[in-house]
Amino acid sequence: MNGYLIYIVRRLGQFVLVVFIGINLAYVITHATPIDPVEQSISAVTSFGNTAPDAIEQMRTSLRELYGLGGSPVEQYLVFWRRILLADFGPSMSAFPTPVSTLIGRALPWTAGLLVISTIITWVLGNLLGGLAGYYQKSRGLKLMGVIAMGLHPVPYYILALLLLIVFGFLWPVLPIAGGSAMNLPQTWTWDFISSVLMHAILPALSLILIGIGSWFLGMRSLVSNVVTEDYVVYAELGGVDRHRILTSYVMRNALVPQVTGLAISLGGIFNGAVITEKVFGYPGIGSLLVDAVYAGDYGLVLGVTTISIVGVSIGVLAIDLLYPLLDPRVKVR
Repeated sequence: MNGYLIYIVRRLGQFVLVVFIGINLAYVITHATPIDPVEQSISAVTSFGNTAPDAIEQMRTSLRELYGLGGSPVEQYLVFWRRILLADFGPSMSAFPTPVSTLIGRALPWTAGLLVISTIITWVLGNLLGGLAGYYQKSRGLKLMGVIAMGLHPVPYYILALLLLIVFGFLWPVLPIAGGSAMNLPQTWTWDFISSVLMHAILPALSLILIGIGSWFLGMRSLVSNVVTEDYVVYAELGGVDRHRILTSYVMRNALVPQVTGLAISLGGIFNGAVITEKVFGYPGIGSLLVDAVYAGDYGLVLGVTTISIVGVSIGVLAIDLLYPLLDPRVKVR
């Protein structure tokens, strides 16, 4: 078994362990909340009129079985994991009888598209501009970008999102400010629908990109500023090697290694910005679904969204870990 295969096996083991621990924590936290979804459902039904006690008791028994809350704590835990493996989180309490998996299936593509595209753009632009700023330190334009990046970096997501909302929604109303696409537009693969989705995604994506690009820019600029002083870079410059080749093959590649590690670490908090951004712009993604589920006390939906988020982020980190040896061949032999 070679070094890279051992590396893959270790990373897969870490992936399984992280997902297992994360889902168990989500299970414990949701079960520790004082909200009882069964009693809340019964209260909502009985508030409209008188209901016979026998009917209420039958309803309570049926709902506990429906939500997987019947039996002992061990039985509930086993039912929970069986549903996880089958991707069946039961019905949503706030949108009964629609299954939780159906609601997540509708919202997940919106969030996945928004986060994947904005994360890739943010990381690529931030590292590219930061690398250029670190190598061409006398460029006035790149110095100005550094000042802008330092100014945007500490701004909270919601402040910038609200600012974009005011500017492009009210002062200069050229972009849609709410929703994922135009109302009453069929969700089919037509140009009208695709163009509407792209227009509605500009402001949410822009808020994520402008905030995130600052940290990658500053980090890459600092790394490149240190790399250009290394002996092998100075020797290449004295040897007459083309500056573009020095930047791409000697400087940027070595400086990107810790940035890839930073990308894997930052994925853990990627949904924080998505929750805030989606709620501000009324974007129909996982973030908005989670906030609505929390307010409604929808225990099953909260647990389903949390589980999908844990698995999604873990898969993203695993993919980066498996690609890491392509940048740093020393990793697979450690």
